[in-house]
Amino acid sequence: MRSTSKRNSVSVLFFVLLALASVSLQASSPAIASPQEQLDVDTILRIRDEGLNRSQVMDHLSWLADVYGPRLTGSPQIEQAKEWTIARFEEWGLENIHEERFPFGKGWEVVRFHAHMVEPQVMPIIGYPRSWSPSTDGTVLSEVAYVSLETEDDLARYRGQLEGKIVLMQPIRQVDMLEGDLVLRMTEELKEEARRTPVSAGGDTGGRGGGGRGGRGGAGDEGPRRLSNNEISQFLLDEDVAALIDRGSDGTTPAGGSELPWTTQRTDGGTIFPGGGGPRDENAGLATVPSATIAIEHYNRMMRILEKGLPVQMEINIETRYHEETQPNGFNIIAEIPGTDLADEIVMIGGHFDSTHGSVGATDNATGVSAMMETMRIFKALGIQPRRTVRIGLWGGEEQGLIGSRVYVTEHFASRDMSDIKPAYEDFSAYFNIDNGTGRIHGVWLQENLAVKPIFAQWMTMLDDLGVDTLGPRSVSGTDHGSFDAVGLPGFQFMQDRLEYNARTHHSNMDFYDRVQAEDMIQMATVVAVFTYNAAMRDEKLPRKPRERQ
Repeated sequence: MRSTSKRNSVSVLFFVLLALASVSLQASSPAIASPQEQLDVDTILRIRDEGLNRSQVMDHLSWLADVYGPRLTGSPQIEQAKEWTIARFEEWGLENIHEERFPFGKGWEVVRFHAHMVEPQVMPIIGYPRSWSPSTDGTVLSEVAYVSLETEDDLARYRGQLEGKIVLMQPIRQVDMLEGDLVLRMTEELKEEARRTPVSAGGDTGGRGGGGRGGRGGAGDEGPRRLSNNEISQFLLDEDVAALIDRGSDGTTPAGGSELPWTTQRTDGGTIFPGGGGPRDENAGLATVPSATIAIEHYNRMMRILEKGLPVQMEINIETRYHEETQPNGFNIIAEIPGTDLADEIVMIGGHFDSTHGSVGATDNATGVSAMMETMRIFKALGIQPRRTVRIGLWGGEEQGLIGSRVYVTEHFASRDMSDIKPAYEDFSAYFNIDNGTGRIHGVWLQENLAVKPIFAQWMTMLDDLGVDTLGPRSVSGTDHGSFDAVGLPGFQFMQDRLEYNARTHHSNMDFYDRVQAEDMIQMATVVAVFTYNAAMRDEKLPRKPRERQ
């Protein structure tokens, strides 16, 4: 944490900047539109002091990641994390604490995994089962075979030859030396780019998908019909393949709901990005063979040996467990600090509570959850009584397509097609979201809602010494604020340093507590608390985009 001398210097700097900010708020400035925001300087100062000097955010994160990770929706671990979170909310004195469950499908967890190449030499293999993969028949020792399945002719060529084998289906991928920006910070150049990015109809399409066999069977394909993924999976099942091994994607990744057009090289070197290995519906465990993702270097070594015409043997044990949906397996966690004179109006903060399965989900998204929890703790520690009700929402099923937040918005505010608008829709003021890792906040993406720009600009005068100085006009997507924005409610994602998020931790086997930056987390939670307080206290709700633009 921070030393006493550093805290004192920060406090002195803040008082100087606060004085300047107070003067600027009274001054006429073309950069800040009237009317002026009435900022409660004394309370904001207290929030900053509590958030910067007595933070508990890293303790929240350690419980969520170290003790209860991974938090895959439908797993025992996420249920345990929920119980801990609710107990913490009760300890702080939050109200209306409850869970809201929704159908999700079968839960799943890893019980055991190990893998080795055993011939022609012994090599322990870095790997992880793919999510919802079934188990192997205990520990399997078998020959490794490379198989290329593209057309029906390939099925005929391999039929009857794969029983009991461990199958590889991707060619060798060249592993390049790591170059370029692996740690991404919001430099002044990137901030300027964010500020001037043209608003585009439809916004950002994000980047959470991918990894599939795109183009199979598409219109206009020449030559023999290409096999679908389902046809390939069924063939491997029919052939009684022991396991399917992959080496992950092609080594680069878009920023995942990115707000700037950068692409990051994946780090390889033992970092793997295991994806989905089967359905979670009634076909869970029946529709695919057991599967795992292994380190690219280990995969390539086996492929090169096979290309020399030499046999490769591998030993693997994938042991997983499914959990039936005796009650809906998905849930959202909701809690509140009731408002006073504007209690019917709502300010929401949140982030997704679930994670992927390959590690403990520290930067994705225990960071966002912990920052939002810390905001609620700060409010209660200071005895803050907001005018509007402040509600926290921690979402399940985000990794499978924003399921939890979409269900919540539909049930409480409006259906996605706007055919069913609930009474609470008009009482909603704002939703603030975090889901971009451990980097400090530099501003807010406005979602093309330019009417909030002068409001946020004034709020940020109280935070510019913390590096909060950028408002980006464009819409960004790929996480839960989009569920609110999609129905015309003001929903915002904070703008953060990405650090190693795209390169190393996002959906990888390296997303652990150790990758989280404590000073950045402290800043993040403090900034969220100030924004939340301002939204809860102003006379009017935050403005919305015109309905015709939705």
